[in-house]
Amino acid sequence: MNLGLRDRVALVTGASSGIGAATARLLAEEGADVVIAFGRNEIGARQTMAAVESARRRAWLCRFDMTNAAAVESAVRAVSAQTRGFDVLVLCAGHNIVTPFGDITPEEWNTVVGINLNGAFYTLRAAIPFLRDGAAVVTVASVAAVTGAPHHAHYAAAKAGLVNLTKSAARALAPRVRVNCVAPGIALTPMGRNTVASLPPDYAQTKLALQRYAEPDEIARCIVFLASPAASFVTGATLDVNGGRDMR
Repeated sequence: MNLGLRDRVALVTGASSGIGAATARLLAEEGADVVIAFGRNEIGARQTMAAVESARRRAWLCRFDMTNAAAVESAVRAVSAQTRGFDVLVLCAGHNIVTPFGDITPEEWNTVVGINLNGAFYTLRAAIPFLRDGAAVVTVASVAAVTGAPHHAHYAAAKAGLVNLTKSAARALAPRVRVNCVAPGIALTPMGRNTVASLPPDYAQTKLALQRYAEPDEIARCIVFLASPAASFVTGATLDVNGGRDMR
């Protein structure tokens, strides 16, 4: 699409699978070099790295422990020394556990909130000194941030917090850095398929105007747009990409 990303450097968390992997690949196809940040899935991260390199762009692997502020800061500092800063930061790392509301334990709550919300804050805070002027940050929330979710309330709460963290960061970092959010509906990723399994079989047909779930690339394209100079006058916004949930 020629979005003006050629030779930019992007750091993408959660880039070993799903929407994060799709985003890393599309950024590379638009000409960006990509830091592939991952947690445990090194095999997936290396597959993403291969996709970035097949687009003839540079790729770096970086393991993140999103629940540990000091570890995140150390990882960001180390990789920034190799890249000499970042033009794009995509906060896509996520974790969800399908559990009825009353069965969520404190440990489970802390794990889910720790990765989805705390980890995004830790990464953004650590990256601020290394974001170049004109950089763009995109957080990845969820439709559950607005609708709630009885079967993963911790995830919904964390993503709602992420939406407001986006607005706060957009105010704090303006005008030097733009910060926006994409709030996807259910996408057919490994995590999304687990969610689909917990829903009624006719959920997509009855709840979504488009009557289907998203492919990861459909979410990633919106992330890449907001990360690009093509969205140069957009900040503090949340873009709903949910197939028209509840519009029927």
